[in-house]
Amino acid sequence: MQDYNTIIGSIQMRLNNCPTRSVMDRYNIGSGTLNLIMSRYKASGIPIEELRMMPPKDVEELFYPSKNLQRKDVPLPDFQYYYDRIHTSGSKVNISFCWLEYKEQNPHGYEKSQFYEYFNRFVEENYGGQNISMAVNRKPGEKMYIDWVGDQPELLTDVETGEIKKVHIFATTLGVSSLIYAEAFPNEKLPCFIEGCSHAVSSYGAVAKYFVPDNLKTAVTKHTKDELILQSSFSDLEDFYDTIVLPPPARKPKGKPTVENHVKFLETHLVEKLKENIYTSFEDLNAGIKKIVAALNSRKFQNKSFSRKDAFEKYDKPCMKPLPGGSYMICDYKAVLKVPNNYHIEYDGHYYSVLYSYCGKPAILKATPSEIRICDQYNRLICTHKRSYKEFPLYITTDEHMRPEHLYYKEVNSKDGNYYRRWASAIGTAMSELIDRVLKSSKHEEQSYNACAGILTWQKQCLMVWQKKPPVSALR
Repeated sequence: MQDYNTIIGSIQMRLNNCPTRSVMDRYNIGSGTLNLIMSRYKASGIPIEELRMMPPKDVEELFYPSKNLQRKDVPLPDFQYYYDRIHTSGSKVNISFCWLEYKEQNPHGYEKSQFYEYFNRFVEENYGGQNISMAVNRKPGEKMYIDWVGDQPELLTDVETGEIKKVHIFATTLGVSSLIYAEAFPNEKLPCFIEGCSHAVSSYGAVAKYFVPDNLKTAVTKHTKDELILQSSFSDLEDFYDTIVLPPPARKPKGKPTVENHVKFLETHLVEKLKENIYTSFEDLNAGIKKIVAALNSRKFQNKSFSRKDAFEKYDKPCMKPLPGGSYMICDYKAVLKVPNNYHIEYDGHYYSVLYSYCGKPAILKATPSEIRICDQYNRLICTHKRSYKEFPLYITTDEHMRPEHLYYKEVNSKDGNYYRRWASAIGTAMSELIDRVLKSSKHEEQSYNACAGILTWQKQCLMVWQKKPPVSALR
């Protein structure tokens, strides 16, 4: 046990960015002791200025609590009542306010350090080992935390070979109730991640204000194409569910302890349970996961009469948004850093056009089973195409996307009846009637194309001559 001066001095030096070795030499303590002091300081949630104002004995008791801390003459406060007050929607109550209220009603009750210690223990025992600052800061229904379970357990048995394959378990949890969702996937790539998010939201039956994914391999990349796809997929999630995706900073891997604690919890209570059975398909495996997770969510917290599911219904769900109409359409994303000069983007053996002015610019193609959507680098829709599964044509082109000279060339080389009719209609009604008669005069329409081309070309040449040297009557 360290005294008040060592505790306060060590904390102050580390807050002032003094080297660890300097602190250890100054107070003659080891690295383990210093780490213990700093971890308990962070867990307490009490600012250093407030610690300095506390009686030295209370500070020492806070960092090195006695085994028999509870006073027999004073019953423990109703911490569930204070926990509920802190987590009521719109509440500004914090742990310090709760202690002041408690002392007004119980002048001879526990001092601040003891109250904080017992409240911290209550939260740890009943809400997954969260510290005071985490409990105070979280708001009901505000955040859905997302991660992959760290271990990749071998749970899927190949019926033909008997080989046991690894699976990847996607997991989410909600801020206050800690309600769990889990699902197994073949990999941790973006489509599986997006599908997991969609299934989790459907399972909860409501939408959190924020989605908070961990630093996933899915998301951590410096490759520009991957960044475009990631931004686009997150933007689509945000638009559909009216939420905001908030990835924690890449350099702060401990920025999301809530889901990380529950990942560890699932590694024990879910994965180990799954190992007791044999699964031959993802359908069977996910049915097993669903059953176990339902039991975990319905299990009552230790020494309490409510479960994660009960807390979700009471705290989180009333503060969450309703599900949007319809179901989220999972897309296959493809990004191009520069649209090719022929203004077509390849997908699955076909080439889909985009407006020619986007040549050389980044674009994102999104494919569903029935549609191709192409967006710019800011995820704004440029155009859509019906997805083609036919062997030919390979190029799916919208005329409006073509350069004017390319469109003219296409029409000239197409040389069908409609082309000559359009050309004639641009001249006038009389020419339209003439060309229509010529086209119908042959047994096979194609036999009259040369005649139509000659008439229309001759008309164009006559018009040019007339414009250069109009007749005398036209000048009067």
